[in-house]
Amino acid sequence: MGTISFHGELPKPSTSSSTSSTSRTETVNGSHEFKIKGYSLAKGMGVGKYMASDAFMVGGYEWAIYFYPDGKSAEDNATYVSLFIALASEGTDVRALFELTLLDQSGKDRHKVHSHFGRMLESGPYTLKYRGSMWGYKRFFKRTLLETSDYLKDDCLSIRCCVGVVKSHTEGPKIYSITVPPSDIGQHFGKLLESGKGADVKFEVDGEIFDAHKLVLAARSPVFRAQLFGPLKDQNTQSIRVEDMEAPVFKVLILP
Repeated sequence: MGTISFHGELPKPSTSSSTSSTSRTETVNGSHEFKIKGYSLAKGMGVGKYMASDAFMVGGYEWAIYFYPDGKSAEDNATYVSLFIALASEGTDVRALFELTLLDQSGKDRHKVHSHFGRMLESGPYTLKYRGSMWGYKRFFKRTLLETSDYLKDDCLSIRCCVGVVKSHTEGPKIYSITVPPSDIGQHFGKLLESGKGADVKFEVDGEIFDAHKLVLAARSPVFRAQLFGPLKDQNTQSIRVEDMEAPVFKVLILP
């Protein structure tokens, strides 16, 4: 029986690690339309008095539109109407883009639009510090012009507000969890051995004969690999006698 040995250490594979992640900043957008019917009856309610829309949700926060028929500031002497969007829920330093639109009701689409969207902002998105913080215009539209315009129809105004809440998140490599079932290759090798198909070597152990497969033995044992396929392999590998081992022990240790 031939033998084979290794001198020195086998080269170890080099190891390296490279990972990546991406930070994405995007807006979560939503809109709300607020109709004000009976505008003429709302006039004269007083400077600083407002009409508010229902709260609507965008980006995890509630928002509301505030319309001041007589203006928000006393110094304007009710010359202008004021229009604002306000943070209506709890929040701290909420960054967002806004668009306030007074809709043209003549069908000509000549809307009055004040928008953050689609243009470069020198200081970035607007930041609302706390609940009740507002963004908008004290002098949104001159009252005398508004009341003779196509924005007012049947004593009704229509206002649309768009909100884009700025959200940031970091994306890394996706990790999948896969449950790997226990290996049953031993059972398959055992069934193959029981069938006798492809057996190409016999072992004589303590007077008992065992059929086996050379490739399976070589895969399981470096000794058999050297004996059956190595440069010093035995000339007769069709039948091998095993000494100093009992048949039951050989069957447990060697065969699948």
